Amino acid sequence: MKHIRTIINKEWAEVFKNKLVFSVVLILPILFAILPLVMLGFTPTSSLPGVSPEEAGLPPELVGNLCVGMEAGECTQVYMMSQFMLFFVMMPLIIPVTIAAYSIVGEKTTRSLEPLLATPISTMELLAGKCFAAAIPAVAASLLSFLIFNIGLLILGVSPAVHTYVLSPTWLAGILLLGPVLSVISAMFAIFVSSRVNDPRVAEQISSVMIVPFMTVFLLSSFGVIALNLKTMLISVLVSVLLAGGLLYLGTLIFDRENILTRWK
Repeated sequence: MKHIRTIINKEWAEVFKNKLVFSVVLILPILFAILPLVMLGFTPTSSLPGVSPEEAGLPPELVGNLCVGMEAGECTQVYMMSQFMLFFVMMPLIIPVTIAAYSIVGEKTTRSLEPLLATPISTMELLAGKCFAAAIPAVAASLLSFLIFNIGLLILGVSPAVHTYVLSPTWLAGILLLGPVLSVISAMFAIFVSSRVNDPRVAEQISSVMIVPFMTVFLLSSFGVIALNLKTMLISVLVSVLLAGGLLYLGTLIFDRENILTRWK
C-alpha cells in the first residue's frame, strides 16, 4: 500500500500541472451540476388540476410508470431529471480518460518514466497506483457535483417528487456504487492505451472510444428501450466489478516495462 500511495501522490503532483487536465476535473463537475438546474428553473412546477402527463406532451412510452400520481408539471420535471441523472453516473467514466491518458506518455515526455519503471515496485502496484490516481479525483468530482446539484434543488424549491426521484435507491446505487467502478475501468483502459502510443492527445482520443458502449446503454434507457431500475443497476455494478478486476489482472500480464522503455528511446 505504501508504494501505491507514493505513486498516487506522484501522479497527482505531475498530472495536475497540466492545465487541460485540471480544467476538465474542475469545470466538468460544475457544468454537470448547473446545467440541469438551469433547465429545471425554466420548467413549470405546477399545472392546472386534472391535467394528465400525457396532455403535457410527454409520450406514455417514455414516461411509463414514472409519473404515477403526479401532475403534469411534476412529471415534466421528474422526466427531465431522469435524463440528467445519467450525467452523474457517466462523469466518473469520462474524467479518468483525461487524467490517465497522460499517465505514461506524459511521464515519457518529462523523462520521469524511466526512473519509475526501474524501481522495485511491482507491476500490480504500479498499475493500481496509476489507476487510483485517475479514478479517485473522478469519483470525488462526481460526488461533489451531485452534492452541489442537490443543494441547488433545495434552493430552487422543487417539488418533493423530484427529490424523491433524485435520491431513489436506483440512482444512489448508480452514483455511489457503479460510478466508482466505471472510473476504474476507464482509468485502466486509458493506461493501456497510453502505454502503446507516443502522444497524450492520441491516447485521450483513443481512450474516449470506450465511453461509447456505456453511453449507448444509457441512451437506450432514456428512451425506454432498457429498463433502468435498482435490479439492473446492481447487476451492472457486479459485471463492472468483474470487468475492472479482469482488466487489472490482464494489465499485470501484458504490461511490458522493457518494451515501453526501449520503444521510446
